[in-house]
Amino acid sequence: MRIIIAGAGDVGFHLAKLLAYEKQDIILIDKDADTLAQAGSSLDVGTIKGSSTSYKVLEEADVKNADLLIAVTSSEETNLTTAMIGKHLGAKKTIARIQNVEYLLDKEKLDLKDLGIDEIISPESLAAKEIKRLLKEVAVTDTFDFDQGKLSLIGVTIDENSQLRNKSMIEVAHLNPHQNFVTVAILRQNNTIIPHGENRFMEGDHAYFIAQPDGVDRVLELSGKEQKQEIKNIMILGGSKVGFHAAKRLSRKYNVKLIESDKDKCFELADELRNVMVISGDGRDIELLEEEGIDEMDAFIAVTGNSETNIISCLVAKNHNVKKTISLVENIDYIHLSQNIGVDTMINKKLIAANFIFRYIRKGEVISLTSIHGVDAEILEFIVKAGSKITEREIRELDFPRGAIIGGVVRNGVGYTTMGDFQFRPKDRAVVLCRPECIRAVERFFK
Repeated sequence: MRIIIAGAGDVGFHLAKLLAYEKQDIILIDKDADTLAQAGSSLDVGTIKGSSTSYKVLEEADVKNADLLIAVTSSEETNLTTAMIGKHLGAKKTIARIQNVEYLLDKEKLDLKDLGIDEIISPESLAAKEIKRLLKEVAVTDTFDFDQGKLSLIGVTIDENSQLRNKSMIEVAHLNPHQNFVTVAILRQNNTIIPHGENRFMEGDHAYFIAQPDGVDRVLELSGKEQKQEIKNIMILGGSKVGFHAAKRLSRKYNVKLIESDKDKCFELADELRNVMVISGDGRDIELLEEEGIDEMDAFIAVTGNSETNIISCLVAKNHNVKKTISLVENIDYIHLSQNIGVDTMINKKLIAANFIFRYIRKGEVISLTSIHGVDAEILEFIVKAGSKITEREIRELDFPRGAIIGGVVRNGVGYTTMGDFQFRPKDRAVVLCRPECIRAVERFFK
């Protein structure tokens, strides 16, 4: 597949990195020579310096033979124009990154496909959606449901209260007599471990499990986490686009307070967010947070334009016994810090956008694909085909890549975790965690 990516910033670079693992034919376009040089030296991609709105540049990128043109520069106008020109010159499909969510809200008023734009994405809107998902379960750092909760991915921190601390995978198996959960990944000091029998849980680890519904409770019990904590009250710091979209989504279910330092913006937000209490003030002021009842909050979400402010305010919230904290950060490298400094989850809107585009590209081959914040691995879901390699033998006899692990299966509407003696059947829905470089190898088992 020939893919042209306009914009070699965080979104474009991460997307190119994911696709480069799959040996796709990728061309990166950017005006900045240094940015392109960095990308070209670390990724197996072609680079072209110039504006993606230039006919000459797009023709140099051989856009007429492109299967996909993705415009993710920092300029909305550039992205929309690039997609339209690229489509006119022969690109089969186009995706444009936008900031104005009116394009998302009023799709029926303006059919962008008529203009040559097949798909639009808003990193801010996607980040708000991600925040809502992360609030589903207070005791975990990450959660994702497969087939309406028949299997779940959950992440927990391993601390001094955890029964899992210092236990090997083999020892943990003895604590799991019903075999209702499987450990699929461990994040330790920026390193992702795909666990096998000899690996041990260490204090400070972020551990990730695929679990049956009753297995979720067992994981929380073993990790010393409170179960079924309910969220009612949420405080959002920052009236940014992410803050606005998050408040709008969350106010349908929760009591939401939003703090914004810009008075004029507060009036605008109050007009648009009828079910949200909008407060004018500096969220870095601890007295203000206390006056507004931070001690009574179940969740604190910091989404200002300053990463350091977001991180520090989340730590203040944790110090006031807030159950769940989420911080928006600009630097992708910060995401790994969450396991060490006390913020429950850090998110990056550009990373979320890149992963969303990656899922869009893979649509059809994989039922669903999700990323875990900070973990260098993807969660994929496949429907097992008759005659595929995965059905030939039990899992332990398949020579499955060590960079991947099968976490579970949904069979006839029931979720099961999978051990070495499990054998797949046609129409099973398989859940697999694997490193990006292993995705192609894993896919061959399901073809």
